Amino acid sequence: METTQQKFITLHDKQFSIFIEEKRILSAIETIAKKINDSYKDKNPLLIPVLNGAFMFAADLAKFLTINCEFSFIKASSYSGTSSNGTLQEKIGLSENINGRHVIIIEDIIDTGNTLARLVPELELQLPASLKLCALLHKPEAMKADLKVDYIGIEIPNDFIVGYGLDYDGLGRNLRDIYKIV
Repeated sequence: METTQQKFITLHDKQFSIFIEEKRILSAIETIAKKINDSYKDKNPLLIPVLNGAFMFAADLAKFLTINCEFSFIKASSYSGTSSNGTLQEKIGLSENINGRHVIIIEDIIDTGNTLARLVPELELQLPASLKLCALLHKPEAMKADLKVDYIGIEIPNDFIVGYGLDYDGLGRNLRDIYKIV
């Protein structure tokens, strides 16, 4: 499958330049999957992607997983426009019983950690056997919450990015590569 890559794109009123190519993204995902496969042999973990952003990451991660596992999705966000507003907006909740289950929360990106800092304690109240965090992208410079991210694909600087599931006011999620704001 051949794709045409654009060096610059415009979404709404902002311009973005190519930052991380799809090939590098998929390589990082494969590395995460190998670690999860090794850690969760014979455990049937429940993976919980956080929508909307993590849908592409979760789909590609699933293709590399060789273990038995299940998926359940939640929708939670603390973003508005190009910045985190610090308020958790949970729209669709978890319906599965996670008591005694090994749980991995799947995020597209962890920057401030505000969303997870509110979500993790809620899930811990349900007494999972273990609760791990997995992110395709991590911005350590932006981190405000005290969270341990167990599986990280790529660490990036504190730039606003779009593509591969990440959006700017609804646009850009469908891009195969990741772009940063110019």
